[in-house]
Amino acid sequence: MVSRSLRRCPSGVVTTARVVVPASVLTPSTVGASAVSSSGVTAGDPPHGYRATLDKRPAEVAAMFDQVAGKYDVTNTVLSGGLDAGWRRATRAALGARSGQTVLDVAAGTGVSTVELASGGVRAIACDFSQGMLRAGRHRPVPMLAGDAMALPLADESVDGVVISFGLRNVADTDAALREFLRVVRPGGTLVVCEFSTPTWTPWRTVYLEYLMRALPSIARGVSSNPDAYVYLAESIRAWPAQGPMAAKLQAAGWSDVAWRNLTGGIVALHRGRKPATVG
Repeated sequence: MVSRSLRRCPSGVVTTARVVVPASVLTPSTVGASAVSSSGVTAGDPPHGYRATLDKRPAEVAAMFDQVAGKYDVTNTVLSGGLDAGWRRATRAALGARSGQTVLDVAAGTGVSTVELASGGVRAIACDFSQGMLRAGRHRPVPMLAGDAMALPLADESVDGVVISFGLRNVADTDAALREFLRVVRPGGTLVVCEFSTPTWTPWRTVYLEYLMRALPSIARGVSSNPDAYVYLAESIRAWPAQGPMAAKLQAAGWSDVAWRNLTGGIVALHRGRKPATVG
């Protein structure tokens, strides 16, 4: 079920000087054991059953995602009941990138979402700070870049759009990340945040929260290489702001024309903003 309603916030205005993405970024990279995040985080070998806390320390989050990387995509499909593919298509449509444009997929994991964004002649770059995720996705036909959402290894105004799907919730400072996305996007460019949210219908919300806290961890034990990580998933979703407060965060970071759309009754929300083309 997809809600077509759109709610808007007042716009803000921020611009900086234009810089082009280096050509090397557009060449698929070989990601091996030496890949690290731009913050210098190296996860090492976490103990089995490791999960991050809601403090979201970068090393903890990276270690947790390293451990789930091998079965990450299949686990997501199982836990979402196969809805994840539709959410990726909706995210690509919300971005609206055109052939020849360059977009950055932050917290891209193994690059499944990046491949979706790269259709129709769009140049999509996968960026993640989990070495394990990047290694697991190195066979995909997209460029891969090790980087932290709060300190992206890109020049100012070097891409036409930024997407982050189910990743902003895992960033230690979401406001800093939203400002960083604004920095790397060209004037008039688009940000799309696809993230778990709050179902709008009370009975549906009750059922969903029960699924998160009871059924989801049990299902994860059957398919994930680190089911305890999905306890963190459930906890972080419950702690995440609802649609309105999330939209206000985008607006406060300087994004204009901020709007959101609910997917699957509000289980997922697509938030979109544009970087103002002019100052004033």
